[in-house]
Amino acid sequence: MYDILVNSLNYENWSRGTQYGAQLAVLMQGAVTGAYIYPSPLYATPSFSTPQLIEAVLESARVLEAAALAAERPFVDWATGMGVGHAAWVVGQGNLADALAQIACWHDLLVLERDPLRTWASPSDLAALILALGLPCIVVPPQPVRTVALSRVAVAWNGAPEAIRAVHSALPLLQQANEVLLLRGAPKEVFPEVTWKPPFDIDAYLQRHGIRARSQDLLTNEHDAGEALLEQAERFHADLLVMGAYGRSRFSEWALGGATRHVLWHARLPVLFRH
Repeated sequence: MYDILVNSLNYENWSRGTQYGAQLAVLMQGAVTGAYIYPSPLYATPSFSTPQLIEAVLESARVLEAAALAAERPFVDWATGMGVGHAAWVVGQGNLADALAQIACWHDLLVLERDPLRTWASPSDLAALILALGLPCIVVPPQPVRTVALSRVAVAWNGAPEAIRAVHSALPLLQQANEVLLLRGAPKEVFPEVTWKPPFDIDAYLQRHGIRARSQDLLTNEHDAGEALLEQAERFHADLLVMGAYGRSRFSEWALGGATRHVLWHARLPVLFRH
């Protein structure tokens, strides 16, 4: 069973991320869980509040929770009507990133929407979540995905551990594809003090898993790598781009590397990221 978790932005209708996750579950003959998460009412309570105001805030949260829980049957009926074999609905209260990080541990894949103005307090919040989860995340762009498919999948490849983990995480999706294109960038030496003979062979690895990929060299510098990846993925008419999420920590705040950041904020197709 392939378990897909979707961060549902609301409980009254199903946004593009929720729809993408459900349709992907149909393709994968897997399960989908819709997760609606709302902040604790304590965050909405001013420091100096009257008992009446606190009670009003708490009552508002109770009403919201009841309405969100009541969406379970509509969501399950909608998803199963689309052909999903198993659908579930959960409601959580708390910080969005913390809640998703917790429930993501029970799933194989998390689907997110790139919508920083409505969902994320700042652009770095989405990046921090992707880097912290330890789970593959498909980020759906603001543009509607007209057809959810896995016929043509592009893979950003430079041999780094993040790229290897991304490919490994995406194997069930790559095995569904009719065509896989490896976009080969400059090799990234992460552990120069360690050598392997023979070196890791990505083509042999994919062939062992029933995947035959063709390669294309990505002739660009690191600064323009993100733009080049998206350009080649578009020329390939890719349904999905798979890539490692590269990050660095500065003063305990996560930040994405340049290519990852560019793809995250400019991709017009779904992208699977894995740190």
